[in-house]
Amino acid sequence: MSDFVHLHVHTEYSLLDGLTNIKKYVAKVKELGMKACAITDHGNMYGAIEFYKTCKKNDIKAIIGCEVYITPNSRFEKTNDNRKNHHLILLAKNMVGYKNLMKLVSIGQIEGFYYKPRIDWEILEKYHEGLICSSACAAGEIPQLILDNKLEKAKDRALDFQKLFKMIII
Repeated sequence: MSDFVHLHVHTEYSLLDGLTNIKKYVAKVKELGMKACAITDHGNMYGAIEFYKTCKKNDIKAIIGCEVYITPNSRFEKTNDNRKNHHLILLAKNMVGYKNLMKLVSIGQIEGFYYKPRIDWEILEKYHEGLICSSACAAGEIPQLILDNKLEKAKDRALDFQKLFKMIII
């Protein structure tokens, strides 16, 4: 079990969706002999510092991330037609990624907020360096395309992410 790492976890800072208390989460990770864990709260990084300090105190590698809301149109468009968004997991792999993640989350709150803090492809392209990307849950764009049987479009979109993040998709 010690090589397994949770990469999609919501804490009490994910309103109406998070259940895990950071201190209890890290204690359980340590109890299970795991060496690392992540947090990916919805649209915010409010728990990042507490999480990092708690992990450091317990000799656990902290992976800081966020499950962002990405709008298919512009983050500036605030109409009911543009209210739909997709979930996307972003994890910081280094300090550059951490700073870019903070920038993206802040832009989502300041420029993109419409019911939820949203980013768009334009701003993701600008601040993607140092980040690892995952399609998230069933509310992610690629999973939704697959569920809608739009397999070719899902493949094209996965290739867009592969090109942006320079990652290998298996």
